[in-house]
Amino acid sequence: MISPDASPGFNHNDFYHRFLLRHVPPDCGLALDVGCGTGRFARQLARHARAVKGVDQAAEVIITARVLSQSVPSVDYVEADVASHDLGDRRYDYISCIASIHHMPFAETVTRLREALTPGGVLAIVGCYRQATWVDYLPDLIAIPANLAANATVRAITRYSGRPTTQVDTAPVTMPQMTLPEIKRAAHRLLPGAVIRRRLFWRYSLIYKHSPSAAR
Repeated sequence: MISPDASPGFNHNDFYHRFLLRHVPPDCGLALDVGCGTGRFARQLARHARAVKGVDQAAEVIITARVLSQSVPSVDYVEADVASHDLGDRRYDYISCIASIHHMPFAETVTRLREALTPGGVLAIVGCYRQATWVDYLPDLIAIPANLAANATVRAITRYSGRPTTQVDTAPVTMPQMTLPEIKRAAHRLLPGAVIRRRLFWRYSLIYKHSPSAAR
């Protein structure tokens, strides 16, 4: 039987799932996955939190997420724009954003997500940034051959297997507008103590543990 999370190729976002799961707080109650797409990460997150809410404004991927998550009752999906959706105050122990934050106004969005965290809650972002300097292109020396090798391996493994084709597999794509230095400046102002790292496959990571007094 083919897993609903089987991928036809190497996925840059899936590569960071294990990294993000390592930052889920112990005894996590409610978690939020922003820009959840078809729910691939939300279903993994459900093994580490008592309940998970996935939010995405693309109706087609929410439909697919619900179909694929029928066996995971602790995950609930909502078709909504995070910019206007009521997130509540100090509600979530863990919030993840995977390649979705660049679809939204960065400062306003991270501020809303920060306020939705419980004291000690964690905001974990793997995002995309706009390449603007030669430093931004240095990781490509590793990322490009690694990407080609990973895709070749996945194709070899799955060559003779089929997978469902009646569902939408990805959400709409938008190119990032902020450079990594711009992201760092905004994050350090709005998310004191956030740890930001440049990553392979044209990504960066941001890990923030909420301290209400420091973020006011």
